[in-house]
Amino acid sequence: MFTGIIQSIGKLRQEKNILEIEILDNLFDMAIGDSIAVDGICLTVKEIFQNKFTVDVSEETLKKTTLGVKSNLNQIVNLEPALRVSDRLGGHIVSGHVDGLGIVENIEKLEKSWLLSIKWKNNNFSKYVVNKGSICVNGISLTIAKYEQEGAIFTIAIIPHTWHKTNLNKLNIGDSVNLEADALIKYVEKLLLFNKNSNQDLSSNNISSEWLKENGW
Repeated sequence: MFTGIIQSIGKLRQEKNILEIEILDNLFDMAIGDSIAVDGICLTVKEIFQNKFTVDVSEETLKKTTLGVKSNLNQIVNLEPALRVSDRLGGHIVSGHVDGLGIVENIEKLEKSWLLSIKWKNNNFSKYVVNKGSICVNGISLTIAKYEQEGAIFTIAIIPHTWHKTNLNKLNIGDSVNLEADALIKYVEKLLLFNKNSNQDLSSNNISSEWLKENGW
């Protein structure tokens, strides 16, 4: 489990299904078997060196994330160690399970911030995009400023700290990014689909504290 608050950045190198990441900034504690979010992808530490670590990458991960894009090799990646129970939840709940890829459509520099517009590739992703809702882009917890349903594009506002401390400043128009929808939205979707398939009435008259407890809330 992660929060989408980036702790460091690294440089990515890959040999077949083994990924080597050189930590460039802010070394953090890790142990073999730890979970690390690499550009929003939850991976497991295999080996540890002085300022590097390796992880195994499955074919499924290469297929569904930016790690399978050859142009991303030797690129800067965002790093976040797994959340401790005592840590602050500064962003939002992030699992590190990428839902799909997005394409950078536009980057606009404003006076004190940046606007980043991203088009999602998967048509089914649109149901998870909510105005002012949370979204994870390359492992970063961000807020959707606006979205265009017809164009399948959402825009996020980036403050200077986030811009300079993550790999967002390395992006160019046309680059791919990893997207993860808010986990709460997906759980609500599953609950609604379950009740719909079970022919249960979800009208407000039937939603009570007992109903919520029975359905795991």
